[in-house]
Amino acid sequence: MTNSGSLLLRRVRLLMLAVFMVATTFYLAGPRSAFLLLVGLGFGLVLEGFRFGFAGPWRVAVTERDVRGLLAQLLAIALTAAAVFPLLAARPDELTGAFAPVGLAMVGGAFVFGMAMQLVLGCGSGTLVNAGSGNVVSLVALAGFIFGSFAGSLHLSWWTSLGTLPLLTLQDLFGAGGGLAVTLAGLAGIAALALGWSSPGRRKPPPRLLIAALLLALLAILNLVIAGQAWGVVYGLGLWGAKIVQLGGVDLADSVFWSNPVHAERLAQSVLTDVTSLTNIGLIAGAFLIMRWRHTADPQAANLRPGSWLVIVLAGLVLGYSSRVAFGCNVGAFFSGIATGSVHGWVWFVAAFAGSSLGVRLRPLLLHQQQRPRLELGIP
Repeated sequence: MTNSGSLLLRRVRLLMLAVFMVATTFYLAGPRSAFLLLVGLGFGLVLEGFRFGFAGPWRVAVTERDVRGLLAQLLAIALTAAAVFPLLAARPDELTGAFAPVGLAMVGGAFVFGMAMQLVLGCGSGTLVNAGSGNVVSLVALAGFIFGSFAGSLHLSWWTSLGTLPLLTLQDLFGAGGGLAVTLAGLAGIAALALGWSSPGRRKPPPRLLIAALLLALLAILNLVIAGQAWGVVYGLGLWGAKIVQLGGVDLADSVFWSNPVHAERLAQSVLTDVTSLTNIGLIAGAFLIMRWRHTADPQAANLRPGSWLVIVLAGLVLGYSSRVAFGCNVGAFFSGIATGSVHGWVWFVAAFAGSSLGVRLRPLLLHQQQRPRLELGIP
């Protein structure tokens, strides 16, 4: 068989695999779950296919004054907010934003998350997509993330008891129209600051990032409409950890978090009924499909000392734990939080970006080699 014929056959098999996944989900869990899996596949295809990331653009914004990836993120959030604010106002009983309260632990958790994500070169979605694309470092970090998120859920009530403000949204403060205006103005203000900081020639996002921003916004809107809630990552990973621990014979009935009727129901049901799990699975599968479509292999994870692997494991645990305490990662808090009007999303961004700036400087001191995953660069 010729190389072109072999390539065509492999791509046909990949398409058949995607169809099989969606059809199986449809059969086992119904059309809603199948559509959410499709949305998750879309997230994975866009993030990996267009090399759109979160952690990488923050890193190069600090180290190289390259703000193109950050500007693309802000654009995606603005486009999402423009559609989501009216939707939430029209269907308040059916749709829920990524709302969470601001508190001491939330701020500290966001700072620590920002620092840890630069150690593994991936946030929540970045870790999932890089793992799907074959990055061994991200696979190890993902395992830590899962159990860290679960551990954070066990201690969440204690952390929130340290001090939490009432839940605030921009809709509550300014109304739906005013909240959207404040959100867009805030995003424009951050963009202006970023442009003022940037180096010449590193200000205009390339077309692929602009296209990716538009597609991510469309997918995030679809996620809200189909799932009834904003796009998130962390809850699904913590649920996976809880299910694994439960399979090991651990009784979670005494857990404040998992004894809550809503969480207890999700723990008892299949992951194919959990909306966050479905999009997480889709993220991983979408990245895998793109990687195999391109027939590329990730050469990373070589030349790491044993001590560096320990840092990766610990950083993954910290990522999961801190994101649970902070009520989200770059997706659930930064992207969806701001896009749906949650005040905590803005506070999370400031704290996490500060932590990320520190993490960029800590990484060379803790790990043997600098790695630049394709996804997390977010630049040409």
